[in-house]
Amino acid sequence: VQLQAFGGGLVQAGGSLRLSCAASGRTFSDYALGWFRQGPGKEREFVSRVSWTGSTYYADSVKGRFTISRDNAKNTVYLQMDSLKPEDTAVYYCAAGPPGRPWSRATGYDYWGQGTLVTVSS
Repeated sequence: VQLQAFGGGLVQAGGSLRLSCAASGRTFSDYALGWFRQGPGKEREFVSRVSWTGSTYYADSVKGRFTISRDNAKNTVYLQMDSLKPEDTAVYYCAAGPPGRPWSRATGYDYWGQGTLVTVSS
């Protein structure tokens, strides 16, 4: 089972990026898919999650700017990031976990991608 995240890069403040995370090895249509991030010198933190039913959750710091979505046919989860700020600079990780787990904690997820770096310049 593998999750591969891509789409990171360097963007100016106010710009946009779209991250993608493709899963292989099993289908995740019955799993929740999420995004976490780890900034320089910081702990990994929850960003967003979409449940297997399509319900979405966001950290307060990204609410209104980021949008998570999933395409079960492609076994892929996306994170559209708009109005980016320098404090959004981090390595972004995608993750997959079964329903019923704590959705804002890393312990709620069993599978992790390798991370993709997002750098927002001021």
